[in-house]
Amino acid sequence: MGGGLRSAELTLPGFTHDVCSAVHPLALSSPFFRTLPLADFGLEWVQPPAALAHPLDDGSAALLERSLDATAEGLGPGGGDWRRRMAPFVREWHELSHDVLASPLRIPRHPLMMARFGLQGLRSATSFARGLRGAAARALFAGNAAHSFLPLDAPGTAAFGLLLSISGHAVGWPIVRGGSQRLADGLEAYFRSLGGEIVTSAPVKHLDELAPARLVLLDLTPRQVLRIAGDKLPAGYRRRLERYRYGSAAFKVDWALDGPVPWTAPGCSRAATVHLGGTLEEIAASEAAQAGGTVHDRPFVLFVQPTLFDDSRAPAGRHTAWAYCHVPNGYAPDVSGIIERQVERFAPGFRERILARSILTPAALEQGNANLIGGDISGGAMDLCQVFARPVARPTPYRMPLKGVYLCSASTPPGAGVHGMCGHHAARAALADTA
Repeated sequence: MGGGLRSAELTLPGFTHDVCSAVHPLALSSPFFRTLPLADFGLEWVQPPAALAHPLDDGSAALLERSLDATAEGLGPGGGDWRRRMAPFVREWHELSHDVLASPLRIPRHPLMMARFGLQGLRSATSFARGLRGAAARALFAGNAAHSFLPLDAPGTAAFGLLLSISGHAVGWPIVRGGSQRLADGLEAYFRSLGGEIVTSAPVKHLDELAPARLVLLDLTPRQVLRIAGDKLPAGYRRRLERYRYGSAAFKVDWALDGPVPWTAPGCSRAATVHLGGTLEEIAASEAAQAGGTVHDRPFVLFVQPTLFDDSRAPAGRHTAWAYCHVPNGYAPDVSGIIERQVERFAPGFRERILARSILTPAALEQGNANLIGGDISGGAMDLCQVFARPVARPTPYRMPLKGVYLCSASTPPGAGVHGMCGHHAARAALADTA
């Protein structure tokens, strides 16, 4: 169980690695997930001292702390700007998250605050970041915005930077003790406790195979929907699914290490997540390159070091780490050396710590999970148009034009990173239709 929410021994026996999803700020932000008693089913969150570290070439690191004041203090001249931009949203995040993570085309619970978020989020990340003084604040925001897999000058990319920055202050960037598989296991156990039945290793080749079911929820991307239901769909809906665009891919490397990562900036050891990309300008150049079909020689790298805070994932004294960079969809060349060189830039001696490595190319990611088309871990491009028209423009995008059939994957709003809300909204639509 789990799809991308799985853990496995990818390198050496005794070393547990998260296959895809690893750090979960939006799970703690999700209004739906907050209602689930998953602690009763073995889920334990681990909160590193800092949510995120972003090292720079001068040996310092910008840190996203839970405390706005502590974050601002570490950002130098940009600290005051950061505090002013983030504070209103952080104070209201528990309520604002209901609107930010809601299904589209609904009246917000908090219209004024949502309008304020929307006006800022519709900007490009570069425009927003340049309104912050100092290289540290700009880089910190740019790294968060780069989770969009989009060029940072694209409209709407500021929303990704805001979402991840605010949630870092409000709920942290936690990991799951024992690996992300434990989150999937907790969901499975809770579902079974409610009387649910789960069957795996039973491929569905056509929707007719599920005919006895009153309701069918498809955790699939449009390509798989067309494969199993295309002949049943109205021609217009089918054509729109065929035009759905997949986004850039991830190229991932996992390592078994004989010790902790030797960061130049000590602050990097306070966070499980480290963004390796240098300045705003470097990150923007990296994301523009992958969107243009190439890989920058200094790519933006997302790096996670869970065993600093969860020693259950590796033998005593050993560590795990993983990283990925963004590459064009379906990209075939091996960029593991480029990724390791970027790690070495901020942690000289890192390669000497490597005991074993596992490489997951875009093709390997898709082979392990058919929803990751061409290595796209976001369920489709997350540009401004497709975020709202996901997978097609409909008042309730979860309802398919087939009686009792609903779509509930990351290819529906609110999209990647908070898939549980996609399923929640789809389930609510299904229940409303059967009430």
